[in-house]
Amino acid sequence: MTTNPRYEILFEPVQIGPVTAPNRFYQVPHCTGMGVQRPHFQAAMRGVKAEGGWGVVCTEYCSIHETSDDVPFPFASLWDESDVRALHKMSSAVHEHGALAGVELWHGGSLISNNQSRKPTFGSESRPHFFDPVQSRKMDAQDIRDFRRWHREAALRAKKAEFDIVYVYLNHNYLMWEFMDPALNHREDEYGGSLDNRLRLARELIEDTKEAVGDSCAVAVRYSLTGNLENGQLVRDDYCEMLERIADLPDLWDITIHDYPTEMGSSRFVKEAAQEQVVSFVKSVSSKPVVGVGRFTSPDTMVRQIKKGILDFVGAARPSIADPFIPTKIREDRLEDIRECIGCNICYAHNSRGAAIRCTQNPTMGEEWRSGWHPEKVPPRHADETVLIVGGGPAGLEAARTLGQRGYTVTLAEAGTELGGRVTRECKLPGLAEWARVRDWRLEQLNKLANVALYLDSDLGANDVLDFEADHVLVATGAKWRADGVGFNRLSPISLADGIRAYTPDDIMAGDLPDGPVILFDDDSYYMSACSALVLRRAGRAVSIISTHSVIGPWTQHTEELSFTNAQLMTEGVALHHNEVVQAFDGNEVISHCLFTGEEKRRPATGLVTVTARQPRDRLFFELADHIEAQGSGPSITRIGDCNAPGIIAHAVYAGHAAARAIGQETQVKKREVSCLHQD
Repeated sequence: MTTNPRYEILFEPVQIGPVTAPNRFYQVPHCTGMGVQRPHFQAAMRGVKAEGGWGVVCTEYCSIHETSDDVPFPFASLWDESDVRALHKMSSAVHEHGALAGVELWHGGSLISNNQSRKPTFGSESRPHFFDPVQSRKMDAQDIRDFRRWHREAALRAKKAEFDIVYVYLNHNYLMWEFMDPALNHREDEYGGSLDNRLRLARELIEDTKEAVGDSCAVAVRYSLTGNLENGQLVRDDYCEMLERIADLPDLWDITIHDYPTEMGSSRFVKEAAQEQVVSFVKSVSSKPVVGVGRFTSPDTMVRQIKKGILDFVGAARPSIADPFIPTKIREDRLEDIRECIGCNICYAHNSRGAAIRCTQNPTMGEEWRSGWHPEKVPPRHADETVLIVGGGPAGLEAARTLGQRGYTVTLAEAGTELGGRVTRECKLPGLAEWARVRDWRLEQLNKLANVALYLDSDLGANDVLDFEADHVLVATGAKWRADGVGFNRLSPISLADGIRAYTPDDIMAGDLPDGPVILFDDDSYYMSACSALVLRRAGRAVSIISTHSVIGPWTQHTEELSFTNAQLMTEGVALHHNEVVQAFDGNEVISHCLFTGEEKRRPATGLVTVTARQPRDRLFFELADHIEAQGSGPSITRIGDCNAPGIIAHAVYAGHAAARAIGQETQVKKREVSCLHQD
């Protein structure tokens, strides 16, 4: 298929020092929850991206020495020869598809605590760790010499592992940033004080790396600008000046902004190409190619970045996770098939939990090696059988799509008048519009499958399902929010006066709002309490949140939304009360008590919303199971998604995909790797 001329510029080769990238698609370094501890996971996942057309595919942060140990967070490492062998699996998988492989050499400095190696960490100054009760030591002259040597040795190992691009990592508050930042560097030697002194170690590291591997490897620098804007223009500061002084020293600039929650911003708060005004500065001072990110999902936005001279490479982490085959689909003019990132940051969240990343849109992410899953290929049907799916939410839609792709005859029955289930409801909440892509992409794919039939307004009972005589039945009937306040911190219902009801997020999303003033009881750790409170506030209600947590949405620390979430609530006038559990509501006031002291609190309210736990809608499944057990025959039945175990949308999509692959297939999960740092 011929590439649309509009997008041909994206497929031009670009020289990076001594190597040439086959196109402008660049998967920048991003965390995976795999690191060197899971080398087969890493190789298979990165290899799929190269297969999908990414011209450059990089590792996550790669430790150069045991004094840079970020346990419990998984990271890559190049400490010794066993690490060389482990990471060579990745570079080989990337090279197999004609792409360049990059490695991001890293030292964490004072930002890490060396929980595994137990080595003292060091920095430009002696600084406390932000969480662990440890403190770094101030680097002396010998430490700096050792550090330069360790970095050079790691670069040589990277070359031995056949990486094409070797990074010098200067940002994200790690060791090198400590030296450059005047607020963190008060040294009085040649590495502190003036701008040139604070830049000295960065310059030496780039020069050392080029001397060591620059004959055959490109040397890239990952660098952040503070990103302060005034009247739409970048405010020139020390970091602009530093970049300009070494503008042509590396072979490539990989540019971010220093505000990590904004750089990694979820779609709730940060939109596509948000860093454009900052990154554009680099091309004005450097002749070297530049890569930057912006959660690029639109091919037209990608082209604009290149044609305006902002970027030479379209950088991506999250979009390449949601769809490793974006380049191929653009090249083949199949834009409607691009599985667009929704910006939920579930990928990043699970890495920060020490687990292999996963993706709401792409259920195969992280399962390429362990389960043998491919994002574009599924095994054909095992027999001429039929499948009935009850429920058209994210689990049901993904199951129907995958089974249809496999070749089964599929019927999906949805009780409501819209498809999408919780996605259709939740994407109308403040900031969540892009989450509709979970539904829309699947409907686009289902419309291409003649063997899949979709029926709305079809509320099926057990007899209806059995009368259908399908060979397999998947029950994907979802879950509903509880209205009694039962959750993690309440094991019994809230005491409600006669004739008084509590509202739930389901009511809020349906437009059924209580009159104010309203108190929202928050025992949920994610986004629903904040989003529900904003709906009420913007509808003119006076809103207070009584939360069992010390912040609203504590789990959003993993998605880099915590500060945005709480600031937004306070800015919009939502009153926050923490570490309390609601006990009773009589229609005039809410009674709660402190989790720590037991002190009773009374607050006036005419409406109560509970955001606590969800109840699976699983009655149909058990009715079917009872009938089949009594009769001794019937279809195979499986409950999937929230009907089985309420969770995040990514869990539902994964469950639908896994169930669809399982039909007619023996479980073929590869033996898990032992989580051993030096496994070959």
